[in-house]
This record gives sequence, C-alpha cells and structure tokens, in this order.
Amino acid sequence: MDRFNSKDDLLNSRLNHTFYQRDALTIAPEILGKTLVRAWPDGTRICLPISEVEVYLGTHDRACNASKGKTERNQIMFANGGVIYMYLVYGMHWMFNIVTGTVDQPEALLIRGIGNIYGPGRVTRHLQLDKHFYGEDLATSEMIWLEEAPPVKRYSTGPRVGINYAGEPWVSMPWRYKI
Repeated sequence: MDRFNSKDDLLNSRLNHTFYQRDALTIAPEILGKTLVRAWPDGTRICLPISEVEVYLGTHDRACNASKGKTERNQIMFANGGVIYMYLVYGMHWMFNIVTGTVDQPEALLIRGIGNIYGPGRVTRHLQLDKHFYGEDLATSEMIWLEEAPPVKRYSTGPRVGINYAGEPWVSMPWRYKI
C-alpha cells in the first residue's frame, strides 16, 4: 500500500538534486537505508532500502569507469549528480550506478544491494533495469527514485569487489558500504 496521499507527498519525500551533488564518499554512508522505489505504468511498485553500495571516485580512481577519460559509454558520469549510469558487463549483467558530484567530476555509487537482494546483477534483474535507464533523473523520474528514510546508524566498510585489474591502492580502499 502506498504511504502517500498525493503526488505532492511523494515529491516531498524524494531525494532532490542537492543530495546527489556532493562527494560520493560523503553520500555513501548516508544513502544506506534510503528507500529505492521502482514504479511501472500499471501502478506496481517495488520499494526496498539500499543495503550495499560501492564508491567509484573519479578519473584518479583506477577502478572507476572514468579513469581513462570521457567516452560514449561513461559520459553521463561527467554530468551533475542525481542521474543513472547503466552499463553492461560480461555481455549479460547491467550495473546500476547513481552519479554523484558536479559536472566534470565523475563519481558514482554502484548499487550492490537492496533489501535482502545482494549482487549488482541481481539488483538490476529484480528491478528490471537496463540501458533504457541510462541518464534517468532520480529527482524527477516517474519510473525510479530514492526517498528519505531514517539514518542507518550501523554499517560496515570493506574493499570493493572484482576490481583486481586496478591494482593497489585501489583494490584495498574500504569503499564498499554495507548495512
């Protein structure tokens, strides 16, 4: 059941551009527990808390897709925060990233878990996300957005997953946040 009485109530609890247009390392612990809402035209919705994210921090971070500069694939990472960066890995798994920061400072949070669903490929399959969500604005979208939720007080950090190609110190950075 929807907990909103009107579209205005919905928009008032939605995270706005200001939330996303900050440093990814600042946002990462704050985004944990926020409610991710995925809506379909028939009114069906999935509402689950974000339970795990990884930080990718700009052109100097060798594990970040922006480390080799702007390309057709990653150009949305160079936009103002609050939009979605989707890309395909291994030809079969869509990765759902939320762009953070400001123009020409490419940072993003990879969504690795929602509720009890862990693994970025599982997240995108559950939410039915693909290339069509590339560039979607989380502050205005009618298909996907994040809502306020009480702050998470306890979480853990650790190294990111599957980035051995980046080498040290990037492999060991504690930039994975998990409830």
